Amino acid sequence: MPLYRKVVGLNMKKLTLLIITCFYSLPSLAAELLGHQLEGGALILDTDQGQVTITAYTPGAFEVFHQPEDIEQLPSFAIAGQAEKATGTLEKIDGKLLFSLGNLKAEIQQSPLRIAYYYGERFLLKEEAGLFVHQTLRGFRFNLSKEEKLLGGGQRVLGMDRRGQRLPLYNKAHYGYTTESQQMYYGLPSVLSSHNYLLTFDNTASGHLDLGHNQADVLQFGAVSGRTAYIIAAGADYPDTIASYVNVTGHQPMVPRWALGNYASRFGYHSEAETRDVVRRFQDEDIPLDAVILDLFWFGKEVKGMMGNLDWDREAFPTPEQMLSDFNQDGVKTILITEPFVLTTSDKWQEAVEAGALAKNLAGEVKRFDFYFGNTGLIDVFNPDAQDWFWQTYQRLLDQGVGGWWGDLGEPEVHPADTLHQLDDGRIVSADEIHNAYGHQWAKMVYQRHRQARPDERPFVMMRSGFAGSQRYGMIPWTGDVSRSWGGLKPQVELSLSMGLLGLGYTHSDLGGFAGGEAFDAELYTRWLQYGVFQPVYRPHAQENIAPEPVFHDQQTKNIVREFIKLRYAMLPYNYSLAYQNSQSGLPLMRPLFFEEPQNTDLMDNKDSYLWGDAFLVTPVVEQGVTEVEVTLPGGVWFDYFTGQRYQGNQQIRQPTRLETLPVLVRGGSFVPMTEPVQTTRDYSSEQLTLHYYADPQVPQGSGIMYEDDGKTFDAVGKQQYELLHFSASQQAHQLDIELKREAYDYKGMPEQRQITLVVHNWQRSPSAIAINGRPLDLLTDKAQAKESGQGAWLEDNRLHLRFSWRKENITIAIR
Repeated sequence: MPLYRKVVGLNMKKLTLLIITCFYSLPSLAAELLGHQLEGGALILDTDQGQVTITAYTPGAFEVFHQPEDIEQLPSFAIAGQAEKATGTLEKIDGKLLFSLGNLKAEIQQSPLRIAYYYGERFLLKEEAGLFVHQTLRGFRFNLSKEEKLLGGGQRVLGMDRRGQRLPLYNKAHYGYTTESQQMYYGLPSVLSSHNYLLTFDNTASGHLDLGHNQADVLQFGAVSGRTAYIIAAGADYPDTIASYVNVTGHQPMVPRWALGNYASRFGYHSEAETRDVVRRFQDEDIPLDAVILDLFWFGKEVKGMMGNLDWDREAFPTPEQMLSDFNQDGVKTILITEPFVLTTSDKWQEAVEAGALAKNLAGEVKRFDFYFGNTGLIDVFNPDAQDWFWQTYQRLLDQGVGGWWGDLGEPEVHPADTLHQLDDGRIVSADEIHNAYGHQWAKMVYQRHRQARPDERPFVMMRSGFAGSQRYGMIPWTGDVSRSWGGLKPQVELSLSMGLLGLGYTHSDLGGFAGGEAFDAELYTRWLQYGVFQPVYRPHAQENIAPEPVFHDQQTKNIVREFIKLRYAMLPYNYSLAYQNSQSGLPLMRPLFFEEPQNTDLMDNKDSYLWGDAFLVTPVVEQGVTEVEVTLPGGVWFDYFTGQRYQGNQQIRQPTRLETLPVLVRGGSFVPMTEPVQTTRDYSSEQLTLHYYADPQVPQGSGIMYEDDGKTFDAVGKQQYELLHFSASQQAHQLDIELKREAYDYKGMPEQRQITLVVHNWQRSPSAIAINGRPLDLLTDKAQAKESGQGAWLEDNRLHLRFSWRKENITIAIR
């Protein structure tokens, strides 16, 4: 076989003047199977072109790793180190090998080697030519079915179905994007198919993902180099398939509860005095606040020339330690931006050079290049020595009281192809081989080092770019420097849904838009911040020519936005439970409508509406002057959250809206736990809990959960420091039975009892009898009396209210 050499495999100490990458063609003929064996539950296929290993992962995923002779392989970046391997079973049927893990099956044709995949009897996909390796390209080819739709590919603005597109795989900033973008900050070599499989190529190199563009019936992944492996996951339904995928690539850890609160952020706060003033304004205006984010002015007065200082500008921020302490006392976390570039003009340049922290050029010297912010070097986050040096900054800031990390420009925004990086095993790789894993590795470093420094604390790691599996490092991505315009608002649902399907469930937008804008558009701003209530992170952020914080705007805008931010805080029990579900199964917080009707592939194209958890159906207003929106309703019964208007499912409706409301529907049969809003989540408590149930005679059964812990302990579930409340309902005619059950362990701050206000919506007549665990509950005409006594029921505006105490026992409520 012809010689194949690469930069991979050379040691930095042996690198002197020049590294030449020589590509020679490898045979493109199909491999022939020579033999096979099971080893530790994995299937090893010996071929005339090298070895192929199929590794099974519970509950339903395979990693397929081709290892052609004479080709160096990068380590896997997509697969979590804790991923649970499983034992597959092997049969030989009609001359083919059948490797199975439960319902997931790989059918292996021996000559030429081809693999087809099934879930039970359901066909998923089949290799067309399988692996190919040529002079400057390697990858895989698969057959596509005629009507198959393909979602995913990471951040793109192309419509939900990306079939027919050729997607660049090179993370790259797209400043000021609106309604179209082929290439953005966070690409993913992954697709979710309408055949209900999830396919990911575990290759970090620059390349393309061709989804039937060049050949209508072929999916082709190709990259300039990198690992020749892919992961296929499948399940009984789409959430089950996503769960199988995140079991391989890693689960998103629970975020701290404060991460679900409101943030003050802009580009940027120039001084300690300005930052303190902004926080005070939120308090004075009675607008909840949990975090303040400092952009690059915390370490320098100018935009250019300062990057890499990585320490407080003491003239602008004279007492940062006291500021951090004061904010922490007020329940406000401080998040600081860091970037991976160290400018030659920065205070830390020489220190970084001497520490060996910067990526090298082909001569083994520090690689220097120019970009917008100045002449720079790039921190080699793959190099353990560079990580040690970089972490010193984070550790110092952590000790000072910083609460979270914001990593920007981590594509990296500029990454010359002749930049070289050193892996932890000493191997050297070029920029193009590792580019798409740079943000992933940076997040890994910050997350793991933070965990070592504060093992009981949940890290907050917001990053702009990463790779498949970055969610396991707590990554919270955002959709980049979006235009501050209606065109910028329009694709935000598409972007978050597309990422959430592939494990990145906290993808969110700069609320209000970031880039440009000549004058304040109150309607655009209000509509964007209303939508933010029902997205994973509530973070207005923008260039400072127009204030992104509501406290600086007119009274009408401020009043509307205040009520929506308070709604966000009132929904903390519900939203926190979505975070719990995501951490356990990978189920995204924002969910596409096709989850409801998996056979209706038309719903896969819907990028206008989405489900916020199971209960809410949200349709953001993305055009000026809108008084109604078109909504496709899944089956069941739905209620307008703001008006109570009832709608029958399985139809399209025109849902009215006005500036003070947002088109939000609640599913009949849903439980929505809520609390009174607080100024900061530091003061959060669910001792006073309002539990909403949306009743309807056509919905005989309903259910819901509520997850609670102390809001900050890492792996509270694994440590059994949590409680899980289960709600269920059964309704027939004018009879409604509700059960409250509790699965509980001990944790700090756990309520010994809760005062419950159960609100049954769509209840139009006075009940003849109400009993809680068999004891009658009086129906009162004076609701103030019921509130004061903590016991009683009253009917108001077609809503039945029940007040009672809930200790640790299970409760059954009968309403007749």
